[in-house]
Amino acid sequence: MLKYKYIIRERGFHMKFISYIYKGNEGYGIVDKSNNSIIPMKSILTYLYKETPKNLLEFIEIYSDTLIEDIEPVLSKGNIKGIPYDDVKITAPIPHPRRNVFCLGKNYKEHAMEIKSLPSGNSEIPEYPIYFTKVADPCIGHMDKVIIPKEYTDNIDYEVELAVIIGKDGKDIPAEKAEEYIFGYTIANDITARDIQKKHSQWFKGKSLDTFTPMGPYIVHKSEIEFPVELDIISKVNGEIRQSSNTRELIFDIPYIISDLSKGLTLRAGDIILTGTPKGVGMGFNPPRFLKSGDIVECYIEKIGTLVNIIE
Repeated sequence: MLKYKYIIRERGFHMKFISYIYKGNEGYGIVDKSNNSIIPMKSILTYLYKETPKNLLEFIEIYSDTLIEDIEPVLSKGNIKGIPYDDVKITAPIPHPRRNVFCLGKNYKEHAMEIKSLPSGNSEIPEYPIYFTKVADPCIGHMDKVIIPKEYTDNIDYEVELAVIIGKDGKDIPAEKAEEYIFGYTIANDITARDIQKKHSQWFKGKSLDTFTPMGPYIVHKSEIEFPVELDIISKVNGEIRQSSNTRELIFDIPYIISDLSKGLTLRAGDIILTGTPKGVGMGFNPPRFLKSGDIVECYIEKIGTLVNIIE
C-alpha cells in the first residue's frame, strides 16, 4: 500500500474522490493535488473493466483495497485528460444515500454540557452512544443553499461533523478491525431546527428537513488519513469561528462506534456515519445565535477541506 500511495502523490494526486455535474452530466472522479482538475473515474476504470459504476456510491459498493491499487498504474501513465475544476458543479459525494444517515448525539464532552436543554439532554456525559438517524434525500453539496422553511421554523442551527463512509458490508465488527470497513471520510453539516427538535421530544424530524444535510466537498480515502483519526474540526459563520476542536476529543471514537453500531446490525458499503459535533453550536450561546438568511457557514476538517453553504 505504501508503494501505490507514493507513486500517486508523486504524480500529483491524492485519493480525494468528488462527485460533480459537467455539461449537464453527472460524474465522479479524483481531484489532482492542486485542485485544478478532476480525472473522471470513467476514464480511469475503462482501462480496467468493461463496465464502470455509474456513481460514487456504486463504486464504493464494489470497492476493495486491491481496486485502489489497480487505479495507481492507470494514473501513473499520465495520459488521461482532466476536467478543469472550475468548470464543474460540485455535488455531495453521495447525493442519495442508500438509507438514512446514521448520527451520534452528544459525542464531544463540552458539547454534551452545552445542550442540556434538549429532549433527553442533560449535563451528564453519555454512558453509551446516542444514536439517531436523519433523512438525506438528497444530501446537498458544496456552495449549495440551505433553505429555511420560515413558515415552520426559525431556530436553525449548524453542526460541523466528521462523516465516516463505510467501504464494505459488515456485522459484529471487532473494534480492532474497524478501519478495514472504512472507505474514507468527508465533512457534514448536521443542520437542525432546534424548535422542532424540542417540540417533538426526539431529534429525527428537526434534522431531516429538505436541504438539511450538506456534505462534501470530497471523500478522502482512508489511506490519506492516519488511524486513529485526530483532525482539527472548525465551523465559521460569516467568517467568525464558532466551533473549534479535534476529533481526538470524541467521547466514543471511530473504532468503538463502528464496532458498537454493527452489533446485530449489518453496516452496508456506502453507509454514512456522522460522528458528532463539538461545542459552539448556535443554541449553546446566551442568547442563542441561530442562522438567518444570507449567512455563510464554513465547515472545515483538517486533511479533507472546507464545505461552504449559504443560508436562504
